[in-house]
Amino acid sequence: MRIALSADHRGYTGIKQLQEKLQREGHDAVVMGDISGPPADYPDRAFQVGRAVAEGKADLGVLLCGTGIGMSIAANKVSGVRAAVVHDEMTAHLARSHNNANVICMSADLLGQRLIEKIVDSFLESAFEGGRHTRRIHKIEAIEKGKDPAGIVE
Repeated sequence: MRIALSADHRGYTGIKQLQEKLQREGHDAVVMGDISGPPADYPDRAFQVGRAVAEGKADLGVLLCGTGIGMSIAANKVSGVRAAVVHDEMTAHLARSHNNANVICMSADLLGQRLIEKIVDSFLESAFEGGRHTRRIHKIEAIEKGKDPAGIVE
């Protein structure tokens, strides 16, 4: 699987360790942007990952910042991205299976490396369930186009 990764300065160590783990497992895991230098602005990194996912250059994305919130807000501004802040394996699974999230955002400050890796494993192992959730994804897509989602029935 092609996975775009990035972080701000607070998530640098965690994202590098995650990249190494994912590569050992056979994934094409690429860190987007130079995250090794001075403090990085999270919107820049979120845009790079979001764009890679939206353009099909990556299947999924993973972002780390202090809380995960800023990354999520910024990534969700990229059309076609459904970024979710997740804090455990269950929220990662549900973000993928119910919301068809294609990017997850996590807190580098509040989650340890082992938990971050377990969360990513849950996200990667989960699949979108479709069914009733498909209509909701279509409604999200309508909002992205500036349309009222209330008229979407399928």
